[in-house]
Amino acid sequence: MDKGKIRELLNSEIVKTEEQVVRYKELAQPISPDNAIGRVSRMDAINNKSIVDAALRKAKERLNGLKSSMDKLDSNDFGVCAKCKNIIPIERILLAPQSSFCVNCAR
Repeated sequence: MDKGKIRELLNSEIVKTEEQVVRYKELAQPISPDNAIGRVSRMDAINNKSIVDAALRKAKERLNGLKSSMDKLDSNDFGVCAKCKNIIPIERILLAPQSSFCVNCAR
């Protein structure tokens, strides 16, 4: 796959992930103590917030990985496994952009 197409795919994933981060930030707003909800509902809201916080962290990590991959795109090391020196499939780069290893070496 040529670098122009890879750049296009990475840009598309960056945009989608940035949108996810914005949505998660909105959902992760603190629960106001003056909301008139019952105790069970409040506990449910707190639990949901912790789930959204975890999703937000993962989305930020993914975004950082995608941006890092974009920065490395023009280097000779881009898409090459750091261990076995085989080509890393673009699908893996898009799925786990922070990884420097192919699937076999990552195990």
